[in-house]
Formats: sequence, C-alpha cells, structure tokens
Amino acid sequence: MITEVKRSAHYECAMTIGRSSKRPPKGPQRGLWQALALNSDHTESESITFASTIAQLSLAWTVAFILQVAAVTTIATSVILAERIDMIERIVLEGSAVIALGLLALILLKCPPTSHWQPFRHVRLAVIYGAGLGALLTSLLWESGALSINRMELGCFVAVLGAIGVTAMALHPVRAALLSYAAGIVVMIAILAGPGVGTYIACGCLVCLGMATRRLALMDSAHAIHQSRDVAEGMLAARLVHEYETQGTGWFWQTDRDGVITYLSPKVALAVSGPDQPAIGQPLNTIFKIDNVSPGTERTLGFHLSSRTGFSDYPVRPAAFGTSDNWWSMSGRPVIDAQGKFQGFIGSGNDLTEKRRSEAEITKLALFDGLTGLANRQRMRVSLDQTLSQPSTHYRPTSLLLLDLDRFKVVNDTLGHQIGDALLKQVAQRLMRTIGDAGLVGRLGGDEFQVVLPDEDSVETLSDMSRSVIAALSQPYAIDGNTISIGCSIGVAIAPRDGADSETLVRNADLALYAAKADGRGVHRFYREELLHGAQNRKQLEDDLRHALVKNQFHLVYQPVVCTESARIMGYEALLRWEHPTRGGISPADFIPVAEDCGLIESIGEWVLRTACLDAAKWPRHVRVGVNVSPIQFANPALPGIVNSALAKAGIAPGRLELEITEGVFLDESASSEAMFKALKAIGVRLALDDFGTGYSSLGYLRSAPFDKIKIDQSFVRGAAQAGNRNAAIIKAIVTLAKTMQMETTAEGVETQDEIELIRELGCSHIQGFVYGRPLLAEDVIKLLTDGGGMATAIGYKTSRSQRTTVMRSALLRIGTVEGEVRIRNISTTGAMIDGIDFGRNAENTPLEIEVIEGQMLNARVMWNRDGKAGIAFDQPFNTDVLNAALESRLARLAA
Repeated sequence: MITEVKRSAHYECAMTIGRSSKRPPKGPQRGLWQALALNSDHTESESITFASTIAQLSLAWTVAFILQVAAVTTIATSVILAERIDMIERIVLEGSAVIALGLLALILLKCPPTSHWQPFRHVRLAVIYGAGLGALLTSLLWESGALSINRMELGCFVAVLGAIGVTAMALHPVRAALLSYAAGIVVMIAILAGPGVGTYIACGCLVCLGMATRRLALMDSAHAIHQSRDVAEGMLAARLVHEYETQGTGWFWQTDRDGVITYLSPKVALAVSGPDQPAIGQPLNTIFKIDNVSPGTERTLGFHLSSRTGFSDYPVRPAAFGTSDNWWSMSGRPVIDAQGKFQGFIGSGNDLTEKRRSEAEITKLALFDGLTGLANRQRMRVSLDQTLSQPSTHYRPTSLLLLDLDRFKVVNDTLGHQIGDALLKQVAQRLMRTIGDAGLVGRLGGDEFQVVLPDEDSVETLSDMSRSVIAALSQPYAIDGNTISIGCSIGVAIAPRDGADSETLVRNADLALYAAKADGRGVHRFYREELLHGAQNRKQLEDDLRHALVKNQFHLVYQPVVCTESARIMGYEALLRWEHPTRGGISPADFIPVAEDCGLIESIGEWVLRTACLDAAKWPRHVRVGVNVSPIQFANPALPGIVNSALAKAGIAPGRLELEITEGVFLDESASSEAMFKALKAIGVRLALDDFGTGYSSLGYLRSAPFDKIKIDQSFVRGAAQAGNRNAAIIKAIVTLAKTMQMETTAEGVETQDEIELIRELGCSHIQGFVYGRPLLAEDVIKLLTDGGGMATAIGYKTSRSQRTTVMRSALLRIGTVEGEVRIRNISTTGAMIDGIDFGRNAENTPLEIEVIEGQMLNARVMWNRDGKAGIAFDQPFNTDVLNAALESRLARLAA
C-alpha cells in the first residue's frame, strides 16, 4: 500500500516525463550486436535486463564448474587406470585448460571488483571462455571414445557429456556466450573428425542455433524497449520518493487495520526505534505522542485510529523519553478499499526539529550566554529580582557572589581571543561543578561571573565556598598545548543585610569585589559599610581632582639623583604632590590611579612635564630632570609634540630631559609603541625604564626598547647590605646586564649609608633615595645647587635594619589534617602576614604549617588574627633570599 502512496505522490510527474521523453527505437533498429549485449551503449532498462542475465549465469556457473572438474577428474582417472600413456599428456593438458577457464569464469563472476563490472564486459568475456570450454569439452568427449574398456568409456562419455550439457544450460541466459560455446563445439568437431557428415550436421545445427539465438536476442531487446518507459517511470518515481524521504524534511507512514505500523520512512524509524524494539510492528500511538500544548491537538492519536478519522499537522515526538529529541508534523487518513473495507491508515509528515530548535535557540540567546551556556546578565537579574521579591512576612536570605578573573587580559593579549574564549568555557565548567545545585551561576560578560545563592547567609559557608571557587579556578588550564594559570577575586554581599533590592545588592557586591582586588587579588571579601564610604570618598576625590589643576593645588618636588663615584648631583626626579585645601596632602598612590581611571592623567602629566622643564631651565646645564610618563600618556600620539613644545618653551637641551617609563607601556606591544620610541629618541630626550624587575617580563623590553638607563626597583635595594641577603647578587646581575647593553643604572630607595658603599662596589652608576635627603621644592633645589656646589651629602642611618619584604604569593596552609590556600602579604626572617583565612576567636599560639617554598613546610604559630588577616611567627628563622632565587637565576643567565 505504501508503494501506491509513493507512486501516487509522483505518478503524474513521472508519466509526463515518460511521455515527453524520446522513445528508443524498436528491435531491428537496435542491431544484433547491441541486442546480444556486446555493445557498451545501452539504455538504463537494458542494462538492468543484461545485469539480470549475468546474475543468472553467476548462480548456475558454480554447478557447471563442479561438473567440469568432475568430468576432467573422471576421464583422467580412467586414462590412468587404462594405462594409456599415450593419452595422459593430452588429457592433463586439455583438462587443466578446462578447469582454468571454468575457474577464471567463476572468479570474474563471483569476486569483487570484477563481479561489479558492467554487463557488457562479462558478456564479452563469456563469449571467449564459452568458445574455449565448448572446444575443450568436445575434445575430452572425443578422447573418451578412444578408451577400450566399455564401462569406463561409457562413464567418461556420460561425465563429459553431462558437463557439456550443464555448461550449455549455465550459458543459456547469455545468448552470445551460448552461441560461441556451440561454435567452439562445432570447430572442435571439424578439427577432430575432418570433413564429413558429422561435421556438416554440426555446422547445420550451429546455423539453426544462431538463427534461433538471433530471434531470441532481438525479442529480448524489443521486450526491454517496450518496458523501458514503465521502468523509467517507476524508477523516477521511486528515486524522487527516496530523495524526498532521505534528503527532504518529509516522510511517510502506514498502519494496518489494528493501528500497527507496517511502513515507516527509514530516517524516522531510526529516530524512534529503541535498541531492542524496532518501530515496525508497534502500534502507532505507542511510538508517537502528541504535543497537547499546541492548539488543535486536544484529541489523541488513539482516538483518531479507533474512530477512523483523519487528522492534519499534529506536532508529535517519540513516545519513549530519551529516544530522540526530534519533532514532526504528522498527518493521516483512513484507507478504504474498492469493497468499502477499512484497510488501515496512511499518511505523511514533516520534520519540525529545526524549527523547534530555532525557537529554543532564540529563547536561549535571550536568557543564556552564547559562549559558556551559563545564564546571562538578563536572566541573572530576573532571577535575583524574583528571589528578593518575597513577602515581607517570610525572611529569606540571599547571597550574591561577584567573580572577576585575574590576569585574564594577559591571556587574551598574548594568546589571542580564541584561546581566551576556550578558557572562559573551562572556567564556566569548573564554576558549575564547584557551585553545583547550591545556586544559579551566570556570566555577566567578559571575565565577570555571578552566583546567586538563595537561602544562604552563613559567613562560614560562603567563605568556604568562595575559597573552593578560587582554588578550582586557579588550577592550571591546558588549552591547545598551552598551560595557562589565572586567578579569581570574589566579592560577597548578603541580602537583606547588604541590600534589599537587586540594584543595591549588586552594587555592594561589586564594592566587595573591588576590595578583593585591592587586597592583592585571588581572595574573597565581604561587603562592609566602610567600603561604601571608601567608594564615596573615591568619587569625592575624583570630583576634587578635576578642580585641583585649575585651582593650582598641585606642585612639584625634586629628589636628587647622585653619581655613585663622585657624590655629585647629576639630576632630579620630578615628583607630583597635591595639597588639598581641606584634606591636606594627598599621596600620589591615592590620586594617580583615580586620575588614570577618570581620564585626567594626560592633562596632569602635561602640566608636570612643562613645569619640570621650566624649573630645570634654572639649574646648571649638566643637571637633568626626570619626569614619569604613564602608559596612557605614552599611548597618546601627541606626546612627541607635547615634549617638543615643553623643551622649546623652557629652552633646555633635549638631552637634559629624561622620561621615566614603566613596563605598563609594553602590555600592548604594537607598531605604535615602536613608533613612539623612535619619535621620542628622534627628539633627543633620554629614556629610563622605571621600577625594573617588578613587572611581567622586564628583560624582553631591554632587547627592543632604546633605553638609556635602568632604574633598579627599591625592593631589591632594601636589605641588600644585610648579611646573607641575596639582593646584592640581583643588583650585580642587573648592573652587568646594563653595562653590556651600554646603559646607566640608578638604584632607587637607598636609605642607609652602608647601602651607598654596597651600591658603589656593585658598580651601579647612580643613587636615588632618602639617604641624600627628602625631595625639595624648586627654589630649595636652586639653593642647594648654589650653596653646596652641586654636591650631595649623605644623611640618615649608618647601617641597614631588618625589615619585612612585601610579597604577593599563594601558599598552602595546614592546621592538623585540614589544608587550605592563603596569600602571603609580607614576610621577614621571623614571620609573615597572611590573609584569606579567619582563624576565629582565641586563635593565638595555634600551631600550623605553611608552605612558603614549594615542597618545604615551615612550622609556625598564630600571633594575631583580625579582619581575615593574621600574623604568624616562624619557629625557626627563615632566609627570605630564597624567594628571589628564581629571578636571580634568570638575571644571572642573561648577564652571562
């Protein structure tokens, strides 16, 4: 019945094509050669007919070959038993030829790839081995008559004659092969018997066989021609239906009187079939279920099958949950035969899967992040609003975690955004695993994530969860052969304590996140009221900063840069100071970051540059002035013009101006950075790399940037004169490197007189620090240069005192059997300050172990504990120099 459906769907199209196409010519016009399938030019229907004859030959040939082997074996055995030495050689030769030809034919017919040859190739070969077998078998039949034993002669004769007959039967479907087989027999008779009655009769029989074969071949051809239109129509219809079922979205189905599926398009059958339960033979209403939510689908499939009523465009999906996620539109009608009897249902369907997926994708894009699959900003806001909008009579605490990845921008800048996207996907997976079912995880955009935790306000639980998240996200990532390490900072706010509405809660969590970043990153912080006050103060500071330049609240002070050998003042570094009318002096560490964030740093930096040049114009010509340039200023293409203008207005030589640049300008290494260096050097100003050794990859900058001086950061200078301190070795390596590259060096932060002697011994060319006094106003600088003759006088302590080293590193902490990760803020030989842990009350003298150096646990005790920070004392003195071992080794290798 389904065949009728397929044909009815395309019957009219196929008949039109069949009538409009050119009919092939009838029998005689086709030619005997082509009728015998010896020509390669055939219609599709003829090819099918000829292929059928070859298939018949292939089926029968195995039996024929067995009889051929039996006949050869029989006559060979008889010859041996009869001791006919004169016949053995001929029998073996002819028998081997028979077996070889029969085996060759079997291989060509049965074994790939020759079994898949076109029919005309097999016909041509059949003509050859048919003629050969006819001749050879006739020769064997002749040889059997030469045996003297009557029974043996009769047995050989019957065996060979049987082989001849069966071989003829096997070759019969292939007309040309049968004719050549007969011709081979006649030729061999003529050779063996010579001219005579037998030969003439054989020739006559061959002529009759040829005439009959010709008529049969032409009849076969004519029959194929007459059927070609019907075959073409049927094949076209079948092909169109097959294409419709396999390539299109449509499919067909059919049931019997009981609603059992008797036909189902293969692609749908595969989608709805279970591993042990094929769809064919199953009731229709147990294979499909209707989407009752859709309009017009109130009645079930079972109802329509039992009431024998048609239905149209019902959305259905597999009834077995989990079998497939496909959706289809299904239509059907009852089938009534000519006697009016119900035969079952027949119908068709269309695939709705892509449409449903598109609708789901639209919904997903509206509520989910396209990269990570997490909830997006909109869904997180809706979820938080719904969670917070509970009746006031029901207390329901809600916690909000805001997460920001540390060092993610470096990954994007160095490895590319594709790696960054892959990293975000892995971060999302780790975050989902860590949070689990405790809350809703979302991505707000970029490297910012958010977690909403309903019914949770325990500080201990939230702290444990935050530490778990930080630990999970801080583990190394392996992406495309790259090992990537990042960190995570978390801000936590709890409703309704920290805000009863979503806007306030998000703001306060963001303030807590800002505090976590300010405390060194890689930690979590809870919202505190003072954070809001701090943010408000920062906003007030930004407002005041916008008026400070206009109201002349800034001024410059100058710190001397002294020649190590002669103690002569070689220059001054200009330092910016802000004297607020109500707050008093404000540290540059407080207002410079604000100026960079709010876009005021360029105007302030230009004022500093111009003022410093004007003040330097009043100094002796050998005294330089150093001015700090922020990365934002360096990225401004107008900087060379500003420098030129400041030099021209002050009237000083370009070589007296030294621009101090930090490693921040190299975070975006590009052609513009290289062009800026060239433009500044073309002016003639000097360039100094400030705070050397504290950035990401200082050594790489020295290779490409044209610096005249390296300023060694004060963290390497302090404590260098103490016994056992390795900072001196680091300074020596830096000085050696600078000399090799023909650069000057300035040691910053020199505060004691013994450090002067050490710096001189290490070969550093200049010294800068409080050991030569505090920074001076411009008028005091002129007075010092005039009265002191340009010489500097050392003041301050004679020897260095032990001090703490500021660090920022993670460490493993163990208390009993409990382990966790903390961050070391500063460290000395006797102890350290850590954060990221709350020991609780009465924690003093709690014994613990801390892994300051990888693989080495130090015993210590808690000395004090407050606000998530703690001071610990080591049981044994610790050599802080090992913390700088890695950098020292790196510098030593490069210096060598």
